[in-house]
Amino acid sequence: MGKQLTVEDAKQSLTDHVAAKGTELRDKYGPTLGWAELEQILQDRDFVRYPCDIKFDATELQQGEFAHPVANGARPEDGYTMFVHPYFATQRERVPHLVLYQLVEVNYGGFASSDDAEAFGAAALGLTKEAYYQAICALADELT
Repeated sequence: MGKQLTVEDAKQSLTDHVAAKGTELRDKYGPTLGWAELEQILQDRDFVRYPCDIKFDATELQQGEFAHPVANGARPEDGYTMFVHPYFATQRERVPHLVLYQLVEVNYGGFASSDDAEAFGAAALGLTKEAYYQAICALADELT
């Protein structure tokens, strides 16, 4: 009888998967991901499973939150609006860092963790997880 998979195995499998998808994304759209590339990525169903538009509006964000996807309807196929703090509206070259972190929620819903978001964003941007985490924290800190 084979080894029974644990919850930890499943979590690690998802983290490995999102990191691989991030690397694929970087291979296709990188090495530099700016606003123009982000707009293309959001239309690419290989990397963003459901339609997703960006709106620079803080009404759906928690205090100190830089971005968050909100479902447009009851079904994922209805798409998402990625609310990005308006502070970043004039800094579009920085927006990919924020949106990549949140795309795992669009793609995997509640199964995705912050570790998965860091793995995906870091791989997509060609950074270590620690460097990406520090960059995200620095961007969030600018909102306080």
